[in-house]
Amino acid sequence: MKLKIKHLLRDLNLLLITSKKTSERQIKSEMLSRPGVELAGYLEFFDNDRLVLIGSKESHFMNLLPFDIRRQRIEDIMIKNPPGILFSVNVDVEDWMIELGEKYQVAILKGKVRTTPLNGMLYQYLRDKLAPRKSVHGVLMDIHGMGTLITGKSGIGKSETALELIKRGHILISDDRVDIYEASPGLLVGHAPKILERYIEVRGIGIVDVVKMFGAGAFRESKKIRLVVELEHWKKDKQYDRLGTEAESVKYFNTEITKVTIPVLPGRNVATLVETAALNQKLKYLGYNASEELMDAVAKRANRQRGEEDEDE
Repeated sequence: MKLKIKHLLRDLNLLLITSKKTSERQIKSEMLSRPGVELAGYLEFFDNDRLVLIGSKESHFMNLLPFDIRRQRIEDIMIKNPPGILFSVNVDVEDWMIELGEKYQVAILKGKVRTTPLNGMLYQYLRDKLAPRKSVHGVLMDIHGMGTLITGKSGIGKSETALELIKRGHILISDDRVDIYEASPGLLVGHAPKILERYIEVRGIGIVDVVKMFGAGAFRESKKIRLVVELEHWKKDKQYDRLGTEAESVKYFNTEITKVTIPVLPGRNVATLVETAALNQKLKYLGYNASEELMDAVAKRANRQRGEEDEDE
């Protein structure tokens, strides 16, 4: 994904101090560069794909240096050609820095908050925009707050199931193609490609705009994925889990997500089954597992009966 300086200006409310031309510079790394040893003159491992963030600590250190050395250190960084240098709200941007930015076509930016919140905001933003992505054929729904990815072969009824769920008040994130990225270890986020946002394709009907048909509340841009539901045609020779004790999972990047397989047969209300699977998984996250409770109750009853038989003997 291409991310330009101008996108940061728009989305994070930053101020561009250099010319508008520098806002076309492209950021290629999701990581930030906080210059420490670089300001001391060591640039051996400087990554020129990263945006450079200079806060109060770096500024105070620079002010301890003679002017000519301070200027040379900043120029040495700019010669490496990073996309931009961002200064936090309490750091003064001097005219000579702007001149160097124009000379080397490095964007000079100014934030409106202090260094720590600016660093956190930037890291999350860059991570969301530049993290590796995987495209999955399926439908992503928000069902009672549970991000539920519905997968299955083409024609199995994923979009029709999603349409029924939307009619029940649940929320569409993406139909047909879901782009997934790992926001952090254990946290997967799914969203729709920009061109497919708010649309759903139903065979025999065509393209449906869920916002126009069901209202703005029927669509949201992204959602954390917490459950995968795979729809498949019923297989006579396959043993399906009837008690919910056989845990399945699917792995995307470094994160494993619980997976439920639902066999599809004529007469089965698939939307109700998917909704129930999402609610059941939500209960498990809250600490309640119906399968385990039933198994415990059966075990306790068996032990009690065994004890009564021993007493009779």
